[in-house]
Amino acid sequence: MVNGSTPTARDLDLNLLRVFVVVAEAGGVTAAASKLYLTQPAVSAALKRLSAAIGAPLFAKQGRHLALTSRGERFLQAVRPHLAALSAAAAAPTAFDPAETERTLRLGLSDAAESWLLPLLLRDLARASPRLRLIVTSVQFRTVAAALSSGAAELAVTVADEVPAGTLRRTLFVGGFVCLFDPRFARLGPRLTRKKYLDHEHVIVSYNGDLRGLVEDLLGVRRRVRVSVPSFHAVGKLVEGSALLATVPALVAQHLIEERPKLRAMPLPFELPRTPMEVLWRGPLADDPAVLFVIERIVKIAKGASNGADR
Repeated sequence: MVNGSTPTARDLDLNLLRVFVVVAEAGGVTAAASKLYLTQPAVSAALKRLSAAIGAPLFAKQGRHLALTSRGERFLQAVRPHLAALSAAAAAPTAFDPAETERTLRLGLSDAAESWLLPLLLRDLARASPRLRLIVTSVQFRTVAAALSSGAAELAVTVADEVPAGTLRRTLFVGGFVCLFDPRFARLGPRLTRKKYLDHEHVIVSYNGDLRGLVEDLLGVRRRVRVSVPSFHAVGKLVEGSALLATVPALVAQHLIEERPKLRAMPLPFELPRTPMEVLWRGPLADDPAVLFVIERIVKIAKGASNGADR
């Protein structure tokens, strides 16, 4: 570079600027090297590179110490405030005010979670974060990985198997399954036996679009399936007023009975594996305050809504 010419952004390295400021404040290379955890030759080389980029000497020897030249003094006054501001910005936590944020978050919900979670979450956010908006997408254990990977969902609440590497997850509760029925039409007596269960017709939820549900896949039992539906949304309407049985998560049954008080739930006549309902979120959002805020609201709602589903 020609002496006295103006340095460009390509010529300057921010690391050199930090070395320059520390040397100026310490008054010498040895003291600066100790503070920077660098060797003395490395500090001296950095100063030479910076002087070459500036096109003028920044220090002059004064006895055993270094003194700033007039150009160096002016450069220090210009550089030091900017480095301080950068350091402060790096150290400062991200400002987040739930009451003022206007973030839009993409939330993936399984059909088993939507009924009990979404109404309560929206009411909670209306009070705590009225400007935060949600875009809700449908996910289930087979699709949640793709939704998180693609960004279609930033966080999700569902039962999950494999998820993308780096995905964060937290168990909300571990729930079992029950048999949902209308006692006016499906007369099961005080205890549901295996024979009664298999003698009745069933409405099942199948994500495969066939006549196989959880019972068939896990136990190898064949039920008398009258209708297969793709989600739990219509199950309450189909069971009410009929002799159909439905095998549903306990928390879904609890919600459906609240909506349709004539329905009842009974323990199944066999054991099904208990499954964890989880909240999952993308690794890059691990420190996103809006995402963490919503997760904490979900955790609180799930704890209150499950009412012992994890016991």
